[in-house]
Amino acid sequence: MTDEISHARIHPAIGLARLGNSAQPDGWFYGPETPAPEPVTPGAHKDDTGAIKRQAARFRIYGYDAQDRVVRELTTAEAGVAIEWAVHVANRKSAWYNFDLAFDIPDMQGMKSARRNPKQTDREQLVIDPGRKTLRAGTGEQVEFTGGTFLGVDVPLGRMHTDDHGRLVLLGGTGTSGAPNGEELHSFGNNDGWYDDTSDGPVTATLTLNGRDVPVKGAWVAVAPPNYAPDVKTLRTLWDLLHDLFLRQGTVPPDPGVNFQRDVLPILRRFHELQWVNNGFAAHYGFGGPQDFLAPAMLARLGSTAERHRELRRQVWIAIRDHARDGLSPQPWPWFYGDAMASRPKSALQYMTLSDTQIAHLAAWAKGEFSTTPWPGFPQRLEDAPVADQPALLDRAALDFCLADAFHPGCEVTWPVRHTTMYQEPYRILHRPDGQDEPDYGPELTTQQALADDGPLHAQGPGDLTRWMAIPWQTDTASCRSGYESAALPSVRYDPHVPTFWPARVPNHVLTEEDFRIVNREDGGTHTDEEREDAFARRASWLRGLRGEYKEQLAQSVKEWHDFGIVETRRYTVGDGRFPEVLQVESTPGFPLEGVSPDRNLVTLHVPETTLGTATYSGLLATAATHTGYSTEEIAVGYIDKLDPFGEESANGGGARPVEGAE
Repeated sequence: MTDEISHARIHPAIGLARLGNSAQPDGWFYGPETPAPEPVTPGAHKDDTGAIKRQAARFRIYGYDAQDRVVRELTTAEAGVAIEWAVHVANRKSAWYNFDLAFDIPDMQGMKSARRNPKQTDREQLVIDPGRKTLRAGTGEQVEFTGGTFLGVDVPLGRMHTDDHGRLVLLGGTGTSGAPNGEELHSFGNNDGWYDDTSDGPVTATLTLNGRDVPVKGAWVAVAPPNYAPDVKTLRTLWDLLHDLFLRQGTVPPDPGVNFQRDVLPILRRFHELQWVNNGFAAHYGFGGPQDFLAPAMLARLGSTAERHRELRRQVWIAIRDHARDGLSPQPWPWFYGDAMASRPKSALQYMTLSDTQIAHLAAWAKGEFSTTPWPGFPQRLEDAPVADQPALLDRAALDFCLADAFHPGCEVTWPVRHTTMYQEPYRILHRPDGQDEPDYGPELTTQQALADDGPLHAQGPGDLTRWMAIPWQTDTASCRSGYESAALPSVRYDPHVPTFWPARVPNHVLTEEDFRIVNREDGGTHTDEEREDAFARRASWLRGLRGEYKEQLAQSVKEWHDFGIVETRRYTVGDGRFPEVLQVESTPGFPLEGVSPDRNLVTLHVPETTLGTATYSGLLATAATHTGYSTEEIAVGYIDKLDPFGEESANGGGARPVEGAE
């Protein structure tokens, strides 16, 4: 049985674990292992104390024959199989460079970003590195990722164990962030003196079959923030982005002809499902909206090749943003901010669009060049898939619930992942050999250095994927909102709901538990149907638990990130057809919300830092309220450097700067 196996691979090629602060023994759960898992059970992501459970990344080993065909999964339940796992995660954020914008977009040409913590001369004091840890499968042992420190403070990065079949189960950190010297938070993601316990690094294994050593291609793990809307997929997932990347490279097989259910319907469904995390999408694409693609009559037309429906299909396709055609217009779909988002837009990348492959599928569909053959879809359980399909399902599942919306910087990983130089094969990160040091790029990283042949976009070491991300992660989570406005104050055409950043991971507006009870008649039936419809249409600000001015909200987010609600799938049980059979509802937040407006922090007003220095916060609020008609409680005012990547509105001159002599 073992002779046909010539080599093995670990899957998923990139695994995703997520932070959580539950201290209970069962305070964790497995991440998705197919692209279409069963919906999350209400309450499953928090324990009975209100703490968030950790999402574990589970890694499996599959054997391949000499023709690179999948033979079977290799587990310790099989006689003669011995596995030793090795993991080396690290956090290098504080020793890296500020995030201003993605270096590979035109806006950053000729620019440079400064080091984080530039006054710290001993850079290793800023790196949290517990070292390489090993674990023999099947021993029942649990190995902690301890030993790493930040400025002398111990920072554990998680732990690992194996399941009953010898598969690796990896849990990340507990969401702990801090500043040993007491520095104040001021930025969405560039806060000197701070650390967090996200991480990433290589996952490798030593495998023997009946005493024969079998080479194993290693994988990678990234430990990311919690997923606050676990059943919602964004419009362009990380899998969409990477699949498109490798298609253009020619390293994955070309897509077969376009199938409506497989290639088009998922895009339409994502527009629809975003109704549970953004009110702008709810009104337009949600249940009963003018572009409710899943309404039965609409769906029948969209899924038909008939010539009479061609114009409907074409209108959907041409509504998708084309950067060359649309420039800075916020109107084309999707209503998402992009990689170059700034309060003073400079390029069409102010807004995002779908991947080239997604757009090509829509173009063929618009012309009627697609199949209507029923597609069975993905299995809900990995075990229900043929073994030959399981590795690809695992690879996709991990990436399908990650964002590739705006790499600004993003939630899980950011812009370097779209460079093929980072990979040894599709979806599989290229590992830097042990003992091979990365060059010192100096006090500032330039665009030329970042994109150079000897730059950081090649073989990766522990902590190299997540070092580009916000530090600490909570400040970015509290800053990725919707409907940003500049110092000019909102105009009469201002929409506080769209465009948006990352609602599929960090919701903007949600259906509350209280309103769901009205909709579902769990209130004893005391509300009229009209009141139920109002309750269904209402969406509360997901950030309504944050208090005070922007900097105060950043500090609160670090301490109370686990109090945000989780958007969970709930059944509509009345059975009258008035509302969707399945809704997604925010679990009750842990914040004290009695007497708090559901629209608190609905409007986010970005003002120059110099304005904050000369005007009182209450005065700015009053001015904004007079101008917009929103109450002062509904408006959050502050200087948000996320919207000022070149420091044009900052009194401190922060942000990316031009390289001297660059054109």
